[in-house]
Amino acid sequence: MVGRARTLEIVLGGDDYDAATAERYGWINRALPDAELDAFVANFVRRVVSFDKQALSAAKAIINASGLPDPAQLQATQDLFFKTFGWEGARERAPILRERGIGKAGDFELRLGHHIANLGR
Repeated sequence: MVGRARTLEIVLGGDDYDAATAERYGWINRALPDAELDAFVANFVRRVVSFDKQALSAAKAIINASGLPDPAQLQATQDLFFKTFGWEGARERAPILRERGIGKAGDFELRLGHHIANLGR
């Protein structure tokens, strides 16, 4: 969705991104203030449910034909992701991550990219 260059920036840089940046990158459709979210969703749903179901289904089928990864690609990506937990570097970092608060509410989780980048310091 974001293109190759930004994908490399996001994945390899491991940074944290705010909603405005994610929207600008095309990573998310839009960033809305919390106070506007419910009204936006309600209006969107009202519009979509007013359309013909067959037309919606046809539109989704056309978009999905060129917009979804191949199931084999998805499976290969998932397989590789789970394999990474067994890599030596991941095993070495796991105790440090747990000690610093991974998986627990707090600053470490909220600014994970920042903390991961500074793990060795």
